[in-house]
Amino acid sequence: MHTTLRGKVALVAGATRGTGRAIATALGEAGATVYCTGRTTRRHRSEMNRPETIEETAELVTRAGGRGVAVQVDHLESEQVRALVERIDREQGRLDLLVNDIWGGDPLAAWDTPLWKHPLEDGLRLLRLAIDTHVITSHHALPLLTRNPGGLVVEVTDGTAEYNAANYRVSFFYDLAKVSVNRLAFSQAHELGPYGCAAVSLTPGWLRSEMMLEHYGVTEETWRDALVREPHFVISESPAYTGRAVVALAADPDRARWSGQSLSSGRLAQVYGFTDVDGSRPDAWRYIVEVQDRGKPADATGYR
Repeated sequence: MHTTLRGKVALVAGATRGTGRAIATALGEAGATVYCTGRTTRRHRSEMNRPETIEETAELVTRAGGRGVAVQVDHLESEQVRALVERIDREQGRLDLLVNDIWGGDPLAAWDTPLWKHPLEDGLRLLRLAIDTHVITSHHALPLLTRNPGGLVVEVTDGTAEYNAANYRVSFFYDLAKVSVNRLAFSQAHELGPYGCAAVSLTPGWLRSEMMLEHYGVTEETWRDALVREPHFVISESPAYTGRAVVALAADPDRARWSGQSLSSGRLAQVYGFTDVDGSRPDAWRYIVEVQDRGKPADATGYR
């Protein structure tokens, strides 16, 4: 990366895997100190029951050139989040970037199942994981972030506000969760503006996360083999693409121009000029609208 965030302090809440891990690593590459939080450590697994850990993420940040700090936090537990922010204040005296990437709801979503048939407790917990965690984290972190002008909040979701407003997202609870996170950014932007700080929501496209690669039985190196099973996966992107989007935003001295907006990795790549790991610039949400949702044959020509 040609940008630098050396001297900046970031909290990536939900950094265990996927987009959160990639964002943390990209921030490390740009020189930032990154607090990497999540529930899964080398000694304890969350209900996700995945092997990735926050310690691994912190090590990736440090190897990339920054300083990674792993802190086990359940972001539904207010006191744990309060203690986390107090620690950041004690150790750094500032917070420049908050990335709310907490999720963990995939195992709870019953796809293509109407509200009245969906297990209610699973749906309500999905909402708590997707929304309450973000609210609790911002509540405790924003007093520190607003201490200095220029702070940025990035709310990570799935789908732009425009797309989610017009399209049902395969499950009542998932749909509500992802629409809500876009609105969290919009509301925080209004409240942060008088303090010289900004908030945006950011969505990756069709993500080649660890779970998605396993689902298709491929690796990051062999991901195109998945096109036999799902041709539209041709527009997919690595998690690093969204990480680079966050770095571009955080390093932009005029980042406040985006405040309150719903952004995508593909859109920001066109503005800032960064690429995915393969040198391409996939524009997934334009592809989804213009190709996939219209039932056209899978063809990413002109979209990456």
